[in-house]
Amino acid sequence: MRHLLLLLLLALLSACSEPPEPTPLASAGAAPLLLGQPATATPLPGRLPRNPHLAANGNGYMHGDGYSSDSHPGPGPLGRAMQVASRDGSRKPGGMCPIHTFDRGGRLVVLCANLLQFELQLLEPRSLKLLARYPLPARPSTFHALITLDPDKIMSDSSGAYFYLDNQDRVVIANAEQRIQRIAHRQDAEGQWRFEQVDAWDLSTQVPHDCVRPSAWFPSGECDPITGVMPDEGGLIWWWTRRGRLGTLNPQDGAVHGTQLAGEEIQNGVALDAAGLYLVSDHAMYLFALDAAGQPQQAWREVYDRGSARKSGSLSQGSGTTPTLLGERYVAITDNADRRINLLVYRREPGFAGQRLICQLPLFANDASATDNSLIGWGRSLIAENNHGYSSAFAQEDWGAVSGGISRVDLRADESGCDLVWHSPERSPSAVPKLSVQSGLAYFYSFEPQANGENAWYLTALDFASGATRFKALAGVGQAFDNNWSPITLAPDGTAYVGTFGGLVALWDAD
Repeated sequence: MRHLLLLLLLALLSACSEPPEPTPLASAGAAPLLLGQPATATPLPGRLPRNPHLAANGNGYMHGDGYSSDSHPGPGPLGRAMQVASRDGSRKPGGMCPIHTFDRGGRLVVLCANLLQFELQLLEPRSLKLLARYPLPARPSTFHALITLDPDKIMSDSSGAYFYLDNQDRVVIANAEQRIQRIAHRQDAEGQWRFEQVDAWDLSTQVPHDCVRPSAWFPSGECDPITGVMPDEGGLIWWWTRRGRLGTLNPQDGAVHGTQLAGEEIQNGVALDAAGLYLVSDHAMYLFALDAAGQPQQAWREVYDRGSARKSGSLSQGSGTTPTLLGERYVAITDNADRRINLLVYRREPGFAGQRLICQLPLFANDASATDNSLIGWGRSLIAENNHGYSSAFAQEDWGAVSGGISRVDLRADESGCDLVWHSPERSPSAVPKLSVQSGLAYFYSFEPQANGENAWYLTALDFASGATRFKALAGVGQAFDNNWSPITLAPDGTAYVGTFGGLVALWDAD
């Protein structure tokens, strides 16, 4: 009977319609609109290469670009008469909108989710008006969470989150039925926007899919959801899964190649350059390249300290970072060492024969050190955020347990190690941080406890050079504004978008 009731609830919510005009998120109290003072832009030197099969750098992928630098080449808010808009999605399919990309017209192409389903949405910039939506299959973790009444099954599942927008504004995404879809959005003769699938490839022969679903509540086989997809510079689509499978899809002829890491899991995103695919499992850091037949082959592997257990502030036992590429020679992650995590920087060349590890620097305080968000990487600098003490918007009760801390580390030019440049005590418990190259500011999402027991949530800008907090712009007060592991994303027009537990928030300078 319980399963029948849950199915009826699923069907009922899936039938709800999403109104085009947004309902703003309700703030649960008053708080200062701006802490600090407006900043002055200080552009940073340098630029990153663009993957020709991705949208422009900063526009097409959760971590910004093929290097997963978490940087955006354009501006970010400077704290000048800040404007705020939000969209409440908590009572509708789509709900929280954590992943944001931008088409060439500046429109948002976002992945939204609630406890029951994922969907793509096309939103008008800043106003957040809904232009189109495209439902996606429910993930197995949704049904598993319903059976066990444990929402952590959903929170620890990153499958499907790593999609990208290609160089023709098409979404490329792995859905919960082991299919890679290519989905375009177009405006019809009446001016209405629509999503439509233009290609799909079935990977079920490569990736087992005996998963919990309405027709099979207690499957006996293996379920291995596809975590994400990314293109390489030759146009192949790389894919990877929770249980350590990875491979390529040739979109021209549908050919699929794959391999598997024995006994290892992959929970994070990837980075790519001309040499191949960089990924981190819960045991080791890898480069995979293609052999003459197009089969992915391990080019090198570096084991790191994965610690003895999953930490508070982490979604798995192992590194919580997507690999970040620096320049032409380095790749960086963090480990999961027990007392203090370490920033690790490796030489990444395929044929390098010496010691790959050139930086191992402990971060944050003893027994208060964890991150499940990727590093910002620019030039020879890396910025890490401490997520220790945070669980999720569902479960967090003790906000004093959130340890906080943000550190910038620079790699020495002679490759003899790396050095702590600055440390900030700001507490940004779960947001993927971003750097605006044009503004010279790194953006985080912090909270300030209020007298009414709620948290005020702020877009927080730190000076890249000094680490000084320049300003904090209020997004809103209350649980609906909790970030809940979503990225901050900077649009080409300088607007900052933050996925929240209740929906989506936009913040920008007054024109």
